[in-house]
Amino acid sequence: MVTKLYVGKLSFDTTNDSLQTLFSQYGKVISSQIIIDRATNQSKGFGFVEMEDQKTAQAAINALNGKEFEGRTILVNTARPREDQPQNYDRNSFRGGLKRS
Repeated sequence: MVTKLYVGKLSFDTTNDSLQTLFSQYGKVISSQIIIDRATNQSKGFGFVEMEDQKTAQAAINALNGKEFEGRTILVNTARPREDQPQNYDRNSFRGGLKRS
C-alpha cells in the first residue's frame, strides 16, 4: 500500500527531482511534490513523497528525519490526512469595524 510522507524544512531550491532522488535510495518512489506558493511561484519549503509501501517509507523516515539535505536539516514523517476546509466560508462575515445602517 502506498505511504505518503511529509518532508519539511526543505531548502527553497529543492526540486521534485532532487527530492525523488533522495528518497529513491530507500525504495520505490511513486511521486514527489514540492509545494509551491501560488502568489510568488516559489517553494513553501515543504513537500510530499509517496513511497511504494510502509516498509520502505519507514526506512526513509528512519534514515532521513533530522538529517542534512541541501544545506537544511529536514523533517520527515508520515503525512496526516488533509483536513477539508469549510465550504461555507463567507469573507464578508469577517469585516472589522462598525456596522453602518
